[in-house]
Amino acid sequence: MAYSEKVIDHYENPRNVGSFDNNDDNVGSGMVGAPACGDVMKLQIKVNDEGIIEDARFKTYGCGSAIASSSLVTEWGERKIPGRSAGD
Repeated sequence: MAYSEKVIDHYENPRNVGSFDNNDDNVGSGMVGAPACGDVMKLQIKVNDEGIIEDARFKTYGCGSAIASSSLVTEWGERKIPGRSAGD
């Protein structure tokens, strides 16, 4: 399977890798995994006082496409309202 240039770029140069301080009241965390293939992703968002996502971080353990998609999702969520990020 051939990956797009964007997927390859996000795999080779992942954005927003890391984590926030869990004690920060403006930080929300979630973890998901796919037992069948062994991928695990921890995603954190930081929401400002207006309720808008101002930053996101991730840590993903898994294949290249899982890492690339995690990186991309952190960029898609910036400046969005939680719960409305996907379609807006």
